[in-house]
Amino acid sequence: MSLMTNETYINAQTVVDFLWQLRIYHFDMKPIHIILDNARYQHCDLVKYTAWQLGIHLVFLPPYSPNLNLIERLWKWSKKKTLYAKYYDSFDKFKNALINNLLQANLLFQDELDSLLTLKFQKVNQK
Repeated sequence: MSLMTNETYINAQTVVDFLWQLRIYHFDMKPIHIILDNARYQHCDLVKYTAWQLGIHLVFLPPYSPNLNLIERLWKWSKKKTLYAKYYDSFDKFKNALINNLLQANLLFQDELDSLLTLKFQKVNQK
């Protein structure tokens, strides 16, 4: 598994570094599609050019579509599993707990994640 962490902020260069890491990890040159949520730095020429160079297809979610953004659901689930009613006396312990939770998620919580991360959902009519 390829893993990249960041302890500051995300910008175009961070995305470019991730694209390179992803292509190195998946060196077979099979197509890679990445679903993105329209952050401004994801649309810049540097990111688009690097993705094109590496044979990575950038797929942008429609604006204002949080129900399609599975990473938001995964992040909420991860926070619940890692943070709720728990105390970490250092940032490193918190970070390690979060990483371990994500690395073990498919093994320990597969049924829960299958239900949570599905694209089969109903839109509730609100009046």
